[in-house]
Amino acid sequence: MDSTWLVPVALGFGFLVGVGLVWLIHLAALRGERAHLVATASLPDGVDAVFDALDSAGIVVDPSNNVVKASAAASALGLITKQGGLHSKLGEIVDDVRRHGVPVTTELEIARGPFGEANNQLYARAARLGVRHVLVLVEDRTESHRLDAVRRDFIANISHELKTPIGAVGLLAEALQVASNEPDQVRRFASRLTKESDRLARITQEIIELSRLQSADALIEPDLVSIDQVVAHAVDQNRVASEAEAVSIIAGGAKNAYVHGDQALLVTALDNLVSNAINYSPRGSRVGVGVNCTDGVVEIAVTDQGVGIAEDEIDRVFERFFRTDPARSRHTGGTGLGLSIVKHVVQNHGGDVRVWSQLGRGSTFTIRLPEATSLNELSVGETK
Repeated sequence: MDSTWLVPVALGFGFLVGVGLVWLIHLAALRGERAHLVATASLPDGVDAVFDALDSAGIVVDPSNNVVKASAAASALGLITKQGGLHSKLGEIVDDVRRHGVPVTTELEIARGPFGEANNQLYARAARLGVRHVLVLVEDRTESHRLDAVRRDFIANISHELKTPIGAVGLLAEALQVASNEPDQVRRFASRLTKESDRLARITQEIIELSRLQSADALIEPDLVSIDQVVAHAVDQNRVASEAEAVSIIAGGAKNAYVHGDQALLVTALDNLVSNAINYSPRGSRVGVGVNCTDGVVEIAVTDQGVGIAEDEIDRVFERFFRTDPARSRHTGGTGLGLSIVKHVVQNHGGDVRVWSQLGRGSTFTIRLPEATSLNELSVGETK
């Protein structure tokens, strides 16, 4: 049987199948384009321009909650999934809008980071945008919530700290009245009254100082400051306390280092570190104050041989009113604001402060500041 006629038939059939496949692919592409046009055609003119101008996060979603338009801030806040969908918590708000037809406003928390170690505090508003789409605007209020919490804690801590000396002053005043005919008692109560009033004045002054340091104009006109003078003044201010506690202060290291800033504030910061080192050191021990200049950075390290700081408390030592040993701090007159003042002074000078500590072996606090290295500046500083 002659089968040669089957070849052209097979070729013709293959051609038809190929044409059919190409046509199907073309139809699928057209369908995809048509679906895309349907999804985006109803977006009002100017949406792109509005999104480009948004500081907050803006998202437009289709009926399947797929994101068809989003601002850069929306991605930064993690409001869009890897698959291009809307975060589930925002999806619930969008569903409410579709269900009830009215705008929805709410506050919500969304985990920040891949492990959800912290939450973003968000303010979200969703409303219809045309017939098919929903617009979601999200404002990040995490920082304002944090500041509110800080203010509440600060006020609560101030109230607690002031209550003790104020209450003591009142009780001592009553005791003086009762003991008015007993000179020895009067002198004893008067001495304690002076001590409590000094403590109250110190707390008030440190609160004022801390508020000033947190203001934007804390360093309006920085001067060229000699670190040698800063160290000398801070050490001198602690001589009496160190002798009373039998703690020796040893200063050394690099000389003729200069920074830009406020000498009085830098002396206050270093004085707080040296004072703390003395208060937490055993009798007969030493406190070292060393200066080092490396790669344009001036480092002032204060090292003690004291009780040290627990590892889980090191990150908290610069918090206002935080004390590693409250009983000892109250005994030595500490307010819990000293290290917070140190941190803000150093930050206002463009530097940072670091801590190394080990229980039973002591602590080292290191202030790091940008060095002023211009020869012209140094010659000016030397003539002061």
